[in-house]
Amino acid sequence: MLKIALVLVAAYLIGGIPFGFIVGKCRGVDVRTVGSKNIGATNVFRTVGKSWGLVAFFCDFLKGFLPVLAVRTWIAGPQWLPVATGAMCVAGHMLTPYMKFKGGKGVATAFGMLVALVPLLVAIAFAVFSVFFACSHYISLGSCAAAAFLAVSVWVPWQGCAGWRNLPQAAVVTAIALFVIWKHRSNISRLVKGCENKIYLFGAPKK
Repeated sequence: MLKIALVLVAAYLIGGIPFGFIVGKCRGVDVRTVGSKNIGATNVFRTVGKSWGLVAFFCDFLKGFLPVLAVRTWIAGPQWLPVATGAMCVAGHMLTPYMKFKGGKGVATAFGMLVALVPLLVAIAFAVFSVFFACSHYISLGSCAAAAFLAVSVWVPWQGCAGWRNLPQAAVVTAIALFVIWKHRSNISRLVKGCENKIYLFGAPKK
């Protein structure tokens, strides 16, 4: 039991590493004071630069992916331990203990966790994200669409995803997906009002 507790605490502390903030600081920008004031990769992308945003995204992805992969590969434990590890990583990102429990929205870290748990569903969810983002240029819309897909599809017995047969995994993945959507509530409000910021990977179109 002590081993499990240590794994979960370690996952929370790893997930809490604020890579977006660190990347911004390395470039002389405090992302908490610019743009959406969020420490996540999207705000780094907008305010520090595209390449640095991708660096932040990759780091946030790894802190969800590597702990879950390590637990699945090397640590013997109950069936729910890998998904609980991933959930603690996401919780750490969203409520980082290093920044007064104010964190990011959890998309990249949840993405990493889910790649380690249900890679097939994540591949489809990423396709959903890509389509919505490519059509709208709203990262928030793509993220919410992908999260909504995962919240529903994880209950279906796909290849590599046991659905109802792995109730802890399905329940936690759904909870995380819904929490990601809830963390985007301000973005959703801006989308409804038509004032959400668009992101163009290859430059804004000429007017």
